[in-house]
Amino acid sequence: MTKITPVILAGGSGTRLWPLSRKSYPKQFTKLLGEETLFQAAVKRLSGEQYNAPVIITGSDFRFIVTEQLHEIGIDPGAVLIEPEGRNTAPAVLAATLYALSQDADSTLLVAPSDHVIPDADAFSKAAAQGLSAVSKGQMVTFGITPDRPETGYGYLELAGPTPNGETVALSRFVEKPDTKRAEEMLKAGNFLWNAGIFLFAAKDMKAAFETHAAALVEPVSKAVDEAEADLGFLRLAPTPWAQAENVSIDFAVMEKSENLSVVPFGAGWSDLGSWSAVLSEMEQDARGVSTSGNTTAIDCDNTLLRAEADDQELVAIGVKDIIVVAMKDAVLVADQTRAQDVKLAVTALKKRDAKQAELFLRDHRPWGNFETLALSDRFQVKRIVVKPGAALSLQSHHHRSEHWIVVHGTAKVTVDDEVKLLSENESVYIPLGAVHRMENPGKVPMVLIEVQTGSYLGEDDIIRYEDVYSRGQGSKG
Repeated sequence: MTKITPVILAGGSGTRLWPLSRKSYPKQFTKLLGEETLFQAAVKRLSGEQYNAPVIITGSDFRFIVTEQLHEIGIDPGAVLIEPEGRNTAPAVLAATLYALSQDADSTLLVAPSDHVIPDADAFSKAAAQGLSAVSKGQMVTFGITPDRPETGYGYLELAGPTPNGETVALSRFVEKPDTKRAEEMLKAGNFLWNAGIFLFAAKDMKAAFETHAAALVEPVSKAVDEAEADLGFLRLAPTPWAQAENVSIDFAVMEKSENLSVVPFGAGWSDLGSWSAVLSEMEQDARGVSTSGNTTAIDCDNTLLRAEADDQELVAIGVKDIIVVAMKDAVLVADQTRAQDVKLAVTALKKRDAKQAELFLRDHRPWGNFETLALSDRFQVKRIVVKPGAALSLQSHHHRSEHWIVVHGTAKVTVDDEVKLLSENESVYIPLGAVHRMENPGKVPMVLIEVQTGSYLGEDDIIRYEDVYSRGQGSKG
């Protein structure tokens, strides 16, 4: 049986599920619906005997999050391709296709977003196996979701005839997101499926489709792949040719123009979690349609989602109906469910005010761990820093600030100029302005410390880096 190489798209702007999802940490990396992130669930769903190791496509800011989350579930990737900048799905799919062909001329790829929910992984694997027969005949396969409502938030696939029972069928055309009346008509017609944005194809057929329908993308993306550089286990696509690739979706660039398309209908459950209302529909609800997460209390509420994301936070709702409330330490969303698709408007409004909550979390993830700002003023900042076992920050110094470190959990190995020492819990060290310093975690448990910064400028770019195992440049954060 032909083995499938999963290609998992792990980028995103983080606007539709704000404030839990943001540009610096989009929804696929969050634990929206359980103990695994959406990204981890997607990778596990596309693993096993039927599949090769996955190819992951992500951005530079997410590369260490990707590897950390893969490590947590015990899956090694076949490759992690780093996009220099987001250019939509067409360049990403083409890059993965060309990379796969460089490894195996007979590659069969399954491209899937990393932020979708498909509860029945076995049913999806059976659907993928079903699609292979069409791929063997030169067809490119897309997966259509059997609709259960007149949804206006999805694009549709029009089939040549009524939806068959578990049979692959020819695609007539793609249909853009409809208005309510048109969505009702398509649901009644019975030959329309939701477009899941998941594709199965032979790599050589996809390359040929690009050459025919989107030839302008082939040269810059080919150069970006050919000139890619290995970096700590990642493959960085070359930025100069990549910047010349058009920002365009795979649907618009290739799929809507191709004639060799087949559809595998899938009715075992799917959601792209494109709004908080979609999240509510996937969560456990009480008899009144109320779903809660975290420290929440619902009193006489109906059809409402309440999420409290901070451990020391209490969220209480009284007598509300059809409401979404998502509370975090630094931002709170309150929205009518009928406006769930408009949450991205909040991000736009916050950007206009230069509010950092539009895109950034209080907790900032780094390859060595994470840090969170506890207090910030004009001349001082207090952070909680977590360093993973065996990890180390770069050897660095600062022009404008001094630091005081207090270890509260684990053991820290600290370098200050020519002195190296170990600090245990409740011990501290002072880092003078200009001193060359580094912190490491030599232990087997996470190391936690409180950092107090004082100085005239406290920005993350006030850094001179001398050594860095993560190969980051001067002035980059952390």
